[in-house]
Amino acid sequence: MLKREGRADYLLLGIVVVLVMVGLQALYSASFALAMAAYNDPTYFIARQLVFAALGSVVLLVCWRLPYRLWRLLAFPLLLVAVAALGLVLVPGVGVNVYGAQRWISLGPLPAFQPSEFVKLATVVYLAAWLADRPIRLGKLSSGLVPFGLIVGALIVLVLLQPDLGTAVVIGLTAVVLYFLAGAPASHLLAILGGAAAATPLLLAASYRSNRLEAFLDPWKDPQGTGFHIIQSLIAIGSGGLTGLGFGSARQKFGYVFGSHSDAIFAIIGEELGLVGTTLVVALFVLLGWRGLRVAARCPDRFGALLAAGITCWLCLQAFINIGGITRTIPFTGIPLPFISYGGSALLALFAAVGLLLNISRTLPAPPEEEPARAAPAGPPIAGRPRRPVTEP
Repeated sequence: MLKREGRADYLLLGIVVVLVMVGLQALYSASFALAMAAYNDPTYFIARQLVFAALGSVVLLVCWRLPYRLWRLLAFPLLLVAVAALGLVLVPGVGVNVYGAQRWISLGPLPAFQPSEFVKLATVVYLAAWLADRPIRLGKLSSGLVPFGLIVGALIVLVLLQPDLGTAVVIGLTAVVLYFLAGAPASHLLAILGGAAAATPLLLAASYRSNRLEAFLDPWKDPQGTGFHIIQSLIAIGSGGLTGLGFGSARQKFGYVFGSHSDAIFAIIGEELGLVGTTLVVALFVLLGWRGLRVAARCPDRFGALLAAGITCWLCLQAFINIGGITRTIPFTGIPLPFISYGGSALLALFAAVGLLLNISRTLPAPPEEEPARAAPAGPPIAGRPRRPVTEP
């Protein structure tokens, strides 16, 4: 199909800008007490987030201008780099251990680098390219489910070794959604669900994961232990009421909500901005999902459509997994809220993803007058002459 270049989806860009602005405001309020106590600098976290937001803006512009079809050529090298980076995280002396998790690579005087944030993007790009090349072969186990399971399974295992269950869940769910959007049969879904069910006991073998499940089921069973975090998060959200206590007035950020500047920042937003503020954040992610899926639906080629759908699913799934864990809708997994939680690696990966979405949004089908002439059905035979096809102008 012929293609033409149109205008980028500026509404999508505007939604992201608003999310980032809300995030910067929430981050400063949620982090200044921790920053003062740990670094004697109330601007420690917000200053670094602003630097990464500026760098991310450059990354966004580059990905916006770079034709997204080039990423199809880079898909396999990107995956290899992602796997290598995940392996380096586990090497002693290279990987940095924080709170019992080894998810970062030391870069000397520079901020530590978290490969798993870029693995999400690399996985979406690779799967979009891989699935775009095999629309018919997906129905077969040997060319569909088996290689898909090996690719995604290897990435999930490497992420779980860090350990990082939240990222593993996001990668797995995004990959499965992409697989079925590409046309995989429903029978493969049953096989995937069966494999996930079989792996659940192994995941819960780790005590901290089983503790999180118990805290989800009944946090008040151990309010000073396993249930403390979720109870304090719920107290923060409940204290905000309809309109919140006001910017900077949250009390739970003073040592009660763990990770108030990162994974639990949504609780602080609820305490300071109330139901109005949290509803705004949820609405922004819903709008982001709508615009992203609209970009996918309008894209005239299979790779671009799958890439846009995969990025959108990743962003929205991660957002609602974070919000669901903080509000005790689902078990808490410990994953940042996109564009809002503190994290330089995450912000750079997210801005790159948005730049790709904006680039795809510029590609539209060619107008009808630019389409090549199509052969019309042959007309009725004329006596004495053979029947010939008639071409449309």
